[in-house]
Amino acid sequence: MSDSRPFRPEPAQILLVEDNPGDVRLTEEAFKQGRIENDLHVVSDGDEALDFLYRRGEYADATRPDLILLDLNLPRKDGEDVLEELKADPELRSIPVIVLTSSRAEEDVVRSYELHANAYLTKPVDPDEFIETVRAFEKFWFSVVRLPPEDEHT
Repeated sequence: MSDSRPFRPEPAQILLVEDNPGDVRLTEEAFKQGRIENDLHVVSDGDEALDFLYRRGEYADATRPDLILLDLNLPRKDGEDVLEELKADPELRSIPVIVLTSSRAEEDVVRSYELHANAYLTKPVDPDEFIETVRAFEKFWFSVVRLPPEDEHT
């Protein structure tokens, strides 16, 4: 069996930062249906996301994600604060961050890009459209885009 993914011999490491269990299930379903092998890690608030990224506490053995899917409306520390902290850190700023949120507010879009989000996707309300959006994003980011290599010493 030939491997059609020359740049990705390992499963893609994806961190999903999402507090809505329904959206988590839909995202998991979309990735299961997709063709890209991945390990989807899920945290439900901004503080947990930063603990995962900095490998603190229960996430001491966490793998560095290749890509982060970030909801803006999170309990405790919100998505904008996570994005700002992440992109200010020289060790973590190269990880692409896709804002995946229900917000259609123009100021959220503008602010996310000002904080160096790599893309902004609005979650469709319809579950089938939601899955299709995640699959389209997955295909683009893991089949078309070349992601930065992980630093060997991180």
